[in-house]
Amino acid sequence: MKQTTLHARHVALGARMIDFGGWDMPVTYSDIATEHAAVRQSAGLFDLGHMGRIAISGPDGRTLVQKSQTNDLERIPEGQIRYALLLADDGGVIDDILVHNRGHDVYLVVNASNREVVLAHLAELARGLQVTIDDQSERIGMIAVQGPRSPEIVQQLTAIDLSELGYYRLAEGLIGDIEGMITRTGYTGEDGFELYLPVDAIGPLWDRVIEIGGDLVRPCGLGARDTLRLEAGMPLYGHEIDRGINPVEAGLMFGVRLKKPDYPGRTVLEKVKAEGPARQMTGLVVEGRRIPRQGYAVLKNGNPVGAVCSGTWSPTFEKGIATALVASGALADHDGFEIDIRGKRAPARVVAIPFYKRDGSGSLNV
Repeated sequence: MKQTTLHARHVALGARMIDFGGWDMPVTYSDIATEHAAVRQSAGLFDLGHMGRIAISGPDGRTLVQKSQTNDLERIPEGQIRYALLLADDGGVIDDILVHNRGHDVYLVVNASNREVVLAHLAELARGLQVTIDDQSERIGMIAVQGPRSPEIVQQLTAIDLSELGYYRLAEGLIGDIEGMITRTGYTGEDGFELYLPVDAIGPLWDRVIEIGGDLVRPCGLGARDTLRLEAGMPLYGHEIDRGINPVEAGLMFGVRLKKPDYPGRTVLEKVKAEGPARQMTGLVVEGRRIPRQGYAVLKNGNPVGAVCSGTWSPTFEKGIATALVASGALADHDGFEIDIRGKRAPARVVAIPFYKRDGSGSLNV
């Protein structure tokens, strides 16, 4: 398995390591509930070194970005970031990505398990173009500090004025005494930052965050990252999206511009949107203590109507929650839903996604 530059630090901190997309990554340092609560209440520190980082430049660099993904680069101002998708010709999702307009180039952050597929997809679309596709994944490291106390921690690390850095914005400048980049996006539903530096500087930066943060920050693994992102309704490749699920079904059309110049899958999405999707992503909350998991059948009035995409025990709400891809007709009303959990049917109610929002407007916020 591949290892990030922080691997030895994870082991020294007593992390339990797992195989995640071919990477040996920490799943917990203590327990999921404790790490989850740290991010919701204070701050969590995450290793994102396994993610793919690709800089696209050259005379036709913007042309390649525009023709390869679903958002409209012409509507992304310099210094801003947008969510987008890379699609196959049939509208299935190759990957979901973040598109950063840095002015001097366009920077893509892609999922670890899809990095090679994304690079091949971009190379195919770049034929005949004057473009440089620079895979920086092994040269540039990435960590995240997420949670309500993250601004006061990260501000001590950088000369960049974070009060001027809005949501889904980026800034390049000094982190410590090294040139890097800070973004303000996140995958937890909380305020937070991603810090990018050369890989040999990431270890000292990780140590410095722990030193500065003290009791305010806790290293967090993939377990808490998953429960946090699911509560916040954020998709995970291989669950809410994959080659067999399109953005209309997944409820991700906010990252799609159908009127921009052509890209793979656009005409299919136009047709699906016009006709209405056969399936739709929905949220489900399970009654009782049973925990839904990916692949479990969703029933309505005893009949199969879909399947769970992601499911977990929500530490915030102390309930079983799930996303599910369900036949659109079954959602005409919300009565009679159940999830088959290991042969036992657990009643479930339909709720909007996301379950949690930090402004209190999530479907389960109270």
